Amino acid sequence: MTKVIRIGTRDSELALWQATTVKDQLESLGYQTQLVPVKSTGDLVLDKPLYELGITGIFTKTLDVAMLKGDIDIAVHSMKDVPTALPKGIVQAAVLERANFLDLLVYKNNQEFLGQRQATIATGSLRRQAQWLNRYPTHTITDLRGNVNSRLQKLEDNNWNGAIFAAAGLDRIGLEPENTIGLTWMLPAPAQGAIMIAALASDDYVQEACAQLNHEPTEICTDIEREFLRILEGGCTAPIGALATIKTTETSEDITLKGVLLTVDGTQKLEAEFTVRLGQHQSLAKDCANSILARGGKRLMSELQKVAQKTTIFSTKKITPEQQQLFADGIQVDSDDFVKINSSRIPAPILKKPLQNVVITSKNAVEALLTTMPANKLQFKNIYCVGRKTKRSIERHIGKVTHSENSAKKLAHYLVEFMEGTEVTYFCSNIRLDVLPDILKEHNIVINEIEAYKTKHDSVSLDPSVEGVLFFSPSTIDSYLLKNKPDKIAYCIGETTATHARTYFSDVRVARMPDTESVIALVNENYK
Repeated sequence: MTKVIRIGTRDSELALWQATTVKDQLESLGYQTQLVPVKSTGDLVLDKPLYELGITGIFTKTLDVAMLKGDIDIAVHSMKDVPTALPKGIVQAAVLERANFLDLLVYKNNQEFLGQRQATIATGSLRRQAQWLNRYPTHTITDLRGNVNSRLQKLEDNNWNGAIFAAAGLDRIGLEPENTIGLTWMLPAPAQGAIMIAALASDDYVQEACAQLNHEPTEICTDIEREFLRILEGGCTAPIGALATIKTTETSEDITLKGVLLTVDGTQKLEAEFTVRLGQHQSLAKDCANSILARGGKRLMSELQKVAQKTTIFSTKKITPEQQQLFADGIQVDSDDFVKINSSRIPAPILKKPLQNVVITSKNAVEALLTTMPANKLQFKNIYCVGRKTKRSIERHIGKVTHSENSAKKLAHYLVEFMEGTEVTYFCSNIRLDVLPDILKEHNIVINEIEAYKTKHDSVSLDPSVEGVLFFSPSTIDSYLLKNKPDKIAYCIGETTATHARTYFSDVRVARMPDTESVIALVNENYK
């Protein structure tokens, strides 16, 4: 056993606990292992788009990509997060023995609200929301997202009566509060409480190793639950619950499947329960699902799918198919270019003479320069720019960048302190929102503004179903506001854009890195 099995995992506390559990079990069998925390999907590049490989599932796709690239040998998942159809080339290698499958209500002060007409319960799960409202139709559900720790903190910080969690998740990281109630009446998500190991279909060594960790009763039950989910065509956007259990007596061994499908508001509920002998359960999921579909489930699913198709996130810049695949399952995304760019014809005499200090704050200006004059004819001594992408474009097409910053304001202060000479040439848009020229002028630096491109606002009115908007520049914000209200979450690519957004929006969030993939990751964090 000389091969080291690389165990891929996300880096949350719960994910690391699950991966470490698998690591310990494999090592107890004599295998060598290594934990490999995997970060953003946007940092992983494949030759083919994710959708061509059948990769879906925001909590699993990062590890799927890493496995297909050969960076890891196995991936450890909460099984309820795994799409019912695995990507091409990836198989289910093992399912560990299931932990507590129940949902828990964590309450703050006392349980009196359960008998009262008004109460507020927090959850980000449509399944939990629908079942709670079916039982307590006058209560209010508020959205709750994030990892286990952050959700518990939000419950503490807000005036809610309680919040719903998976019992297994709380137990695994030792965070179960004292004030909890097991919701025995609430059907869990299919495969809730189970840990699944995925591996490459071509790796026999790893599959044989993982097979020794497989718990067959859990595998049978979770496979039935997931088949029930698949037949109903539900995902995280449909309130579907399922639980299969095995009961052994002196005379028989039976398996029972309970399934439920509800409307999001809980007003309609379709249930089914079937019991068969273990070993004769091949059609159990199908029979249970078809029973629900035949009693109004088809119509209900059709209505749910129409609701799911409503846009929840809108990007003010066109999203590519590859970027579309980076969004979490259940997030409906639409996009359009709210700002149209046209290069201006820069007067040739300006570019024919040597320029000591040049400032460029966008790739649009780079393209305009190259449209006017070949790069080998440009005589720029010092080039200063804003943003990594702008820097890459300049150095790829024009020449070395003397200095760059991630905002125009920071660059302005750098120029005041360290720039040679007292004059700059700034290639900018006809619409300029940054403070760079003002700061330079305050310090007696002469700035020659050259219109390199024209920016035209071209927005559309968004549907009320849109919850958040992606902004990539201050201009996209101004364009948006021409036809829309600042009543959404503003997801911003950088601090310059965020500063402008805060003038109008009450909820502004900034990506960790100034690129589209990081903005998408920021959105996904909100929908965990």
